[in-house]
Amino acid sequence: MGGGVDVPRSSSYPMVEVPAAVDIVLSQAERVLEGEHVELEEVADRVLFEDVLAQGDVPPFRASIKDGYAVVQAEGPGIYDVSGEVTAGRQSHTAVGNGKVVYVTTGAPVPDEADAVVQVEWTKPAEEPGKIEIITGAPKVGHDIRPVGTDVKKGQTILSAREEVHMAEVGLLATCNVRNVPVYKNARVAVLSTGDELVEAGGELGFGKIVDSNRPMLLAAVGSVGGIPVDLGIATDEEQAVTSAFMEAMLKSDVLITSGGVSMGNKDFIKPLLARYGTVHFGRVMMKPGKPLTFATIEPNAFSEGVPSSRKLVIGLPGNPVSCFVCFHLVVSPLIRKLSGFRSPHNPRVMVRTKMELKLDPERPEYHRALVSWDVGQRALTAVTTGIQASSRLLSARSANGLLVLPRADRTLPVGEEVEAILIGQIL
Repeated sequence: MGGGVDVPRSSSYPMVEVPAAVDIVLSQAERVLEGEHVELEEVADRVLFEDVLAQGDVPPFRASIKDGYAVVQAEGPGIYDVSGEVTAGRQSHTAVGNGKVVYVTTGAPVPDEADAVVQVEWTKPAEEPGKIEIITGAPKVGHDIRPVGTDVKKGQTILSAREEVHMAEVGLLATCNVRNVPVYKNARVAVLSTGDELVEAGGELGFGKIVDSNRPMLLAAVGSVGGIPVDLGIATDEEQAVTSAFMEAMLKSDVLITSGGVSMGNKDFIKPLLARYGTVHFGRVMMKPGKPLTFATIEPNAFSEGVPSSRKLVIGLPGNPVSCFVCFHLVVSPLIRKLSGFRSPHNPRVMVRTKMELKLDPERPEYHRALVSWDVGQRALTAVTTGIQASSRLLSARSANGLLVLPRADRTLPVGEEVEAILIGQIL
């Protein structure tokens, strides 16, 4: 019989715990990307690069708080001619004072001569057409009038650098007449699959071939957390093919995510490539699934003069689809959000009660896919498993909105045990 294939029998990389791995990745992402100005319609869910100042006063004119009549306060109750009206964006003849008032609607400009607004409930129609009667005592000067700049003064800081922009913030920017908004650039994230066995979805499945599910999944995930996905396709299990794709990523992206090629086979070229051209910060993580997870940084000019032109971050994910799924949520998602300026890049964590027994792994902590929901009867968050948790079984990730953080132990968690869950979707 022939000799065995010459492959290493043990890894030279020490095992690191998941929290330490995440800390290492985020510490290397301290260099957030540069800023850019985007249109108001593009700013939702971005992070501000600089303080934003109001471009004008809000309101920009004295505005009526109620539907009513603009009056000269000193003239008091009585019968008045209605000389015109001012509605939102429109006006007719607007003489005020000397027995004349003007009808104004909520939010409309108050004529300069008026110093108060009497709401319609304090008036009644007079017998003579075109007149109204004010039936209450004289209001105070300024009654039901919002002065110029009451809400926001021109030049006032309305949002600060590093603030996240969501629905209310977009409305505030528009209110203050801000059109071009300074935000952090979104990270460009290249995704590369490796493996001779992989074909594109819809392709012919020959001997030993499987569909590449990791790359489409990761490209979608990158976009969902604000990254700009860059598709590098599939590289065959040849060192030159992997190196060529790697150099393309150095030119086109800030972050490279690979899937496959990080284990210990004789066709696993990713780790040797990273060690040759960069610094591998860890190559194994104490977790299930995802133990071969790898992280490295590539400094400028690592390949040749000018390539790459700036520091790049590389995350090597295992080839198993569920390992990719879990590692993305634990490590890649926080990295992309950190690079995009978010102060709190981590997924939220909650405590949940299990609704089934869970066998723990005696060797590694497990990140168990689960459905987290609010149980009205228990008045608590609860979790139920998504089924068989094999790292190749992507069905275990389908519809999962939480990763249960299960400790390493040789025992079974009983029903109703409280465990920590990392939320990766909306609570049911």
